[in-house]
Amino acid sequence: MKLLHSVDILIIAIYLVTIVVIGLVLRKKAQQSKDDYLLGGKSIPWYLLGLSNASGMFDISGTIWLVTLMFVYGIKSAWIPWLWPVFNQIFLMVYLSKWLRRSNATTGAEWIGTRFGFKKGAKLSHIVVVVFALIMCLGYLAYGFIGLGKFIEIFIPWEIVSNYVPFAVSPEFVPHFYGIIFTCFAVFYSLLGGMSGIVWADVVQFGIMTVAALVIGFLGFQAVGEHILDVPEGWLSPTFGWELNMDWSAIIPEVNEKIQQDGFGLFTIFFMMMVFKGVLVSIAGPAPTYDMQKILSSKSAEEASKMSGFVSVVLMPIRYLMIAGFAALALIYYEKLDLINSTGDIDFELILPTAIKQFVPVGLLGLLLAGLIAAFMSTFAGTLNAAQAYLVNDIYLKYKNPEASNVQIKNMNYLTGIIVVVVSIVLGLFAKDVNSVLQWIVSVLYGSYVGANILKWHWWRFNGEGFFWGMTAGLVSAGIIPELFPNVLGLYLFPIILLISLIGSIIGTFIAPPTNETILMEFYKNVRPWGFWKPIHDKLVAQDPTIKKNNDFGRDMFNVFVGIIAQTSLVVLPMYIIFRQNTPVYISIAILVVCAFLLKKFWWNKLGEKLD
Repeated sequence: MKLLHSVDILIIAIYLVTIVVIGLVLRKKAQQSKDDYLLGGKSIPWYLLGLSNASGMFDISGTIWLVTLMFVYGIKSAWIPWLWPVFNQIFLMVYLSKWLRRSNATTGAEWIGTRFGFKKGAKLSHIVVVVFALIMCLGYLAYGFIGLGKFIEIFIPWEIVSNYVPFAVSPEFVPHFYGIIFTCFAVFYSLLGGMSGIVWADVVQFGIMTVAALVIGFLGFQAVGEHILDVPEGWLSPTFGWELNMDWSAIIPEVNEKIQQDGFGLFTIFFMMMVFKGVLVSIAGPAPTYDMQKILSSKSAEEASKMSGFVSVVLMPIRYLMIAGFAALALIYYEKLDLINSTGDIDFELILPTAIKQFVPVGLLGLLLAGLIAAFMSTFAGTLNAAQAYLVNDIYLKYKNPEASNVQIKNMNYLTGIIVVVVSIVLGLFAKDVNSVLQWIVSVLYGSYVGANILKWHWWRFNGEGFFWGMTAGLVSAGIIPELFPNVLGLYLFPIILLISLIGSIIGTFIAPPTNETILMEFYKNVRPWGFWKPIHDKLVAQDPTIKKNNDFGRDMFNVFVGIIAQTSLVVLPMYIIFRQNTPVYISIAILVVCAFLLKKFWWNKLGEKLD
């Protein structure tokens, strides 16, 4: 059994000490005010927020999942993260981050007041957003917790650790024990340093991951050059037909079982459903988690857009260098990997940790482990900060103690943070695996969110009651529908939950009067969305003829289209580099250059345009 070298342990220890110091150093700034704690005082530069956001998305559970996908599906795996969908960052970059930041809110729930006012419907909407946000945050925290547990137990054998633990831990709870230990470090710096502490810890983590990704990418590139790659026909192509038609039976027969379990065999149907769901989820805007909090923490609407665009630029090439590097090593040295889990079955989610253990040299192993542990803590800390924001800002300060002092707010931040962590750990103990939690979050839970959140941006008549009943109908159906169809992939349940949510939204809207016109006019004047806003626009023009309608729908959609092509090129380019596919590398670079030129001209140069 390969154990961690003392050098690797020292590197991990140095990293853990570093993030504790960051939390202590930034503690004083975080305690200055609510905005300083939750949003970093809205003074953090866009490129640091972008790096932090990218770091939060470079999570350990997601990396385990993506390495598994690339091992099984090859270049076609570039499409599967559209389940999230990853291209929602492009919609945010082009226009939605700008719209959201103009609200000047602290959380997504506080934003409700700027759109629906503060009467009964708005209060109901406020409550349901807080509930949804907390469910989403707890789901993400449990998701990260599972991945960390699977990861750590491979590198730190319990028979060694048990000598230093004064109480008994049953074997099945060993990974959860490790998860709790590293969670405590994440809690420490995120509770003390607030958003500023999280951002700076994320920047350190992303630097570590960049070094590790470059080295792993090089090792994979080198291995591909020295060995014959044995993969099914079509593995190196991003194209696909009606069915996946990828046959592993002559190479690794168990992989065919994995494809069948995933439910991706009819790939064209799966792809169309991903695009349908992904576009709707993206138009709805960011879910009320750490991504939204980073947008609201930016200095201005222009910087919010730049931050969202920067995420894809720095995240995709670095992350996929690592993913492709590990996939290459795992494919070439598959016989050396031990993928048998505790139940005696092959678990392809063990590819990443076993490949690290098998192929990464001393020193780099410690750096990589520190980075991946940091990736868990980054996602955990950002999500925890979002959950705290909703509990403190949208429940405690709104309903319990509106006049709370900074000391009371600080203490409440600490208390709510600890409660959220405890609940997420309990949920993590009962979750099945990384993929099951992921499917529930991105396919089922998002279905309850989309309908009402598309309407809130684009239809003036939509009111607080419509939002509440749409979200409530969606959340209830998200809890019931999967139980009625337990063997159906979550993605295919999305349209049913979406339809129920839309019905609730429409009925709720028309059983109550429209939102107060003054509220709507102020919202439209500040945010200036395109969509069905003509009655409100006309009333504003009657008061102020200089008010201009947002006619950027066509340009925004063009930029979204170009941006998605550019983002996808950034995903496949490192894959092609690692697997030495020269012609596709040149084509990907040419596409990127054209996309960069178009986005510079039609997006970046237009960011400074004024509303009037």
